[in-house]
Amino acid sequence: MPEAASDIRATIGDSEFDRDTAVTRRAPGVYDIDLSAGWTIISAVNGGYLLAVLGRALADTLPHADPFTISAHYLTASQPGPAVIRTDVVRTGRTLSTGQASLFQYDEQGAEVERIRVLASYGDLDALPDDVRTTAKPPAFPPMDQCFGPEDGPAPVEGSSAITDRLMLRLDPSTLGWALGAPSGKGEMRAWFGLADGRDADPLSLLLAVDALPPTAFEIGLSGWVPTVELTVHVRCRPAPGPLRVSLTTRNLAGGFLEEDAEVWDSADRLVAQSRQLARVRLG
Repeated sequence: MPEAASDIRATIGDSEFDRDTAVTRRAPGVYDIDLSAGWTIISAVNGGYLLAVLGRALADTLPHADPFTISAHYLTASQPGPAVIRTDVVRTGRTLSTGQASLFQYDEQGAEVERIRVLASYGDLDALPDDVRTTAKPPAFPPMDQCFGPEDGPAPVEGSSAITDRLMLRLDPSTLGWALGAPSGKGEMRAWFGLADGRDADPLSLLLAVDALPPTAFEIGLSGWVPTVELTVHVRCRPAPGPLRVSLTTRNLAGGFLEEDAEVWDSADRLVAQSRQLARVRLG
């Protein structure tokens, strides 16, 4: 059971998310992990959780600790169970270091299957200057107590929804038409976001946040699995304690693919992460 049932808030480094993304170094650049079934949706492991797993391995490999930009290509669907991660250092510099990583699992014949491959640059978020010049504004949606969680409506898809037990999601009612059988036709999804055990956000959990909401395809009027093909995340600053606000938008669905742009805002009204992903959708 998730730790939400306890009145004690988990802390960064001592939470279900930290334990389930922890990797064990077998040799330099080689890590083992048992992918948790607690982060699945339908029958596959969530892509944001996988990105956080690989992000943690790269943080151990590289001389810098914080992901600044990470781009992932999802090659095959990951399943709960054993996996191995292999990392390589591409370049190290004074302010940025770059590495790549791949996660592998095994097929029924024992052969390795590559599930996901990433290229990332890491740095020190605390060393960034305070100068901010932006036209971006936090998304406007109702207070948390006027929004709705997964427990307030029917399950949107068949199969596992274990990940929702590990999240605190409160969805903006104006993006919930799909749950009532009346999608708006707009490619929008917005929610308050946190971890169910109360752990505050950090750069690694931001990699999960950008891919944890229901897909915008639901509000366009589509249903079913929307697998990610490619996902790029930019982490802009270390988030302040408190719940996050996540806004997703899609402006173009064509040829069975859509893009999904995410913005993540913290409790101090700072834009702490941005992402874009390309995903496949089931038509007809």
